[in-house]
Amino acid sequence: MGVFETHRLPNGVRVVTANVAHAQSVSCVLMYAAGSRYETKDTNGIAHFAEHMFFKGTERRPTSRELAGEVDSIGGEFNAFTGKEYTAYYVRAAAEHRSKALDVLTDMVRHSKFDGEEIEREKGVIVEEMNMYFDTPRDFIGGVYDELLYGDQPLGWEIIGSKETVRAATRDTFLGYTDRWYKPERLVVGVGGKIEGDLLGELEQLLGDLEPETTGARPAVVVPANGRAVQLHTKQSDQAHIVLGARSYPLEHPDRYALQLLAGILGGGMSSRLFIEVRERRGLAYYVFGMNHSYTDAGSLYSQAGVDINRIDEAITTIVDELKKIVDEPVPAEELEKARNYAKGRFVLQLESPHGLTLFGLRRAVLEDRVPEQEEILAALDAVTVEDVQRVARDVLGNGGLKLALIGPFDDAERFEKLLAV
Repeated sequence: MGVFETHRLPNGVRVVTANVAHAQSVSCVLMYAAGSRYETKDTNGIAHFAEHMFFKGTERRPTSRELAGEVDSIGGEFNAFTGKEYTAYYVRAAAEHRSKALDVLTDMVRHSKFDGEEIEREKGVIVEEMNMYFDTPRDFIGGVYDELLYGDQPLGWEIIGSKETVRAATRDTFLGYTDRWYKPERLVVGVGGKIEGDLLGELEQLLGDLEPETTGARPAVVVPANGRAVQLHTKQSDQAHIVLGARSYPLEHPDRYALQLLAGILGGGMSSRLFIEVRERRGLAYYVFGMNHSYTDAGSLYSQAGVDINRIDEAITTIVDELKKIVDEPVPAEELEKARNYAKGRFVLQLESPHGLTLFGLRRAVLEDRVPEQEEILAALDAVTVEDVQRVARDVLGNGGLKLALIGPFDDAERFEKLLAV
């Protein structure tokens, strides 16, 4: 028997459970296969804005205070998050309060009022969240990099939207989005932790009367054949933030685990190549890391760092040199083994809590329509060879397609293009 069980209600709602017998808590999550890449240009930001509005009151619980008060009364944790490909709402609580947690969550997503006055009030909150995000270059640089990679299409837009689209939103904007995408076929319910009683019967009562409806597919990403290599966001600052990387593979690519270990060798942990070379040996950055991020139909392997503006050329060429080195020279077996153990250890730690376990299962169910067991992931990591890593490094990094996004007091893109071409 594996940890995960999957079920489907008659109307198409999927259910993923992970029973942890020794746990005293339960994590209840509603995740929709709909995020900011399901928006149009005019509605950019509505997925995230709607996430806020679901907390503002329902027909049974008319105010945000009443809604939050029910979760507070059971000592629960209540939150949500929006990504480009999914949106999730969750309550973590003592296992004995599972029914209350599920009732609050389903009430939110089914019966939120989207009151006009609340919408207008929340616009100010969203705009201030936006100001904070754009004033935090360590966060904003990711958006600059996505714009460079994907341009003017949903994957290249900010999840939070723009001030213009947020201020223009009306009740009809929210209902247009949720009525299109918040349907049973796109909903996966996750429950992890101590699970007792008739959970499926309970979910059937809460969600079983939702009418099944086909939503259709969102537009596929269009990867520009030839785009610019550098994207600058000019901003006066004492530190520059950079993301330097290349296009990689979609989520379910057969070389996904070789790519994961390649990213770990480059920038996973304090003994990784980039951390040692950029920070420890040269003192060029306070933070530096490398990772791969994949969507269902696109991906990128990249390094991110906050660097000294007076030594930015050296920082960029140092990272470029490390990328070239891993293309040209096979990774030593012991270094691959360290990266493998790092990846396996972090994965196991992620699944130690009922909440982490549930989110892992839900993301896989939503994005890949299946939930692998822990042993399958560990075996796939064990199967990666030195030859696999070098082959993937050559494929992803060896074609001269490096991309650089930069926030700092610079306005000469050509200067940085030359550094990438060395």
